[in-house]
Amino acid sequence: MAMLIRTILNEMIPQQMQNFISSKFFDLASRCLSSDFTFIIEERWQAVNNETFRAVEAYLPTRIGPSTDSLLIGSHEPLNPKSPPKQSIPVDCKIIDEFQGMRLEWTLRSIESKNYFPREKRYFRLSCKKSNRDRVMQSYFPHITRTAESILNKRDTLNIYTYDQESSMWESTVFKHPATFETLAMEPELKQSVMEDLDSFVTRKDFFEGVGRAWKRGYLLYGPPGTGKSSLVAAIANYLRYNIYDLQVQSARSDSDLRHILTSTTNRSILLIEDIDCSTKVAHDRAKIQDDQEDDDDQQPNRLPSTDPGVTLSGLLNFLDGLWSSCGDERIIIFTTNHKEKLDPALLRPGRMDVHVYMGYCSAAGFRKLAANYLGIKDHSSFATIENLLENVTVTPAEVAQQLMKSDEPEAVLQSFTQFLHMKRNEIQKQDGKQES
Repeated sequence: MAMLIRTILNEMIPQQMQNFISSKFFDLASRCLSSDFTFIIEERWQAVNNETFRAVEAYLPTRIGPSTDSLLIGSHEPLNPKSPPKQSIPVDCKIIDEFQGMRLEWTLRSIESKNYFPREKRYFRLSCKKSNRDRVMQSYFPHITRTAESILNKRDTLNIYTYDQESSMWESTVFKHPATFETLAMEPELKQSVMEDLDSFVTRKDFFEGVGRAWKRGYLLYGPPGTGKSSLVAAIANYLRYNIYDLQVQSARSDSDLRHILTSTTNRSILLIEDIDCSTKVAHDRAKIQDDQEDDDDQQPNRLPSTDPGVTLSGLLNFLDGLWSSCGDERIIIFTTNHKEKLDPALLRPGRMDVHVYMGYCSAAGFRKLAANYLGIKDHSSFATIENLLENVTVTPAEVAQQLMKSDEPEAVLQSFTQFLHMKRNEIQKQDGKQES
């Protein structure tokens, strides 16, 4: 009878309908018989990086134990080969965690996306008992977030990211720049004001939410080449323990591409755009560009109008303080330039670039800091002569550092540096004499 019924059903019901009914039946049976529940934590969430994924990624290496079946290890300290390797979680590795009597099983998975630009798509699977589902949501995930925040605040290594246009993703490497606020050859008052501004920024989350502003801060570092703008960026990163995303604006093909690039950065990070005046025409003063174009058109009336596809000024401004600026928290945005006067005023106003820091030529205080760093001395009989010369000679901190690195003997170095300053002063006097004549 059963065989007869099955034959009749096979004749009367199409195969696709049979498969649909079978799948629904097995799904119902598995839900009724299985006592497990699975959470999926993907790397991306609603067009931005998933902060829960990032927290789990920081938390799980602390739960590696005897039950862990595989490990990913590596080292990024070539100068210290005896240092123990770092531990990480490889794909398909299972980690068992115990929390408040619950047994929780983690697995990292990876699949290849089939988009125009193929890339790895990672996600975590968390299995627990169905009866523990609410406790996991209410207690376990907040515990992971708190633990991960503590780990990230104390991390001993930072990363610097650069955007790979071909793969459409950020590539990272370990960031180990020795610059700190202690070693910077800046005016003490300026250095202190920057540090106080950073301290105020990281502790004012409630203030930014209360006034309805995105939790971010914009810095413009400007001044001649070699005055320490990049060193200040490194010092800020080391001070806050923030990763750096170094963006070349030319990497973005359009405004939408720029939004994708910027929203794929993480919270508690620095977005760095160096030499913004050279990176793209959109940053230049539009009034000056229009005047230059009119002059070119007068000289070449038959020239076709140029097209400049790519990022527009409005696209860049929209991320700085428009609707897209709210996609992320606790971010520092830093522009550097050698020519502030070339930038469009729209980039410079508060809310986009909140703090303008002029990195100037080496002063007496800057020289003393460099002498302490490179020579290990805080005072010398030749300091007065050198400081008097610095009042009439413009040299960058990079030039001073180069002179102080010539020898390990302070006497010889200071004598050579004094001669260097005298030579520069004589060149300036000669140039002034030629101009007067």
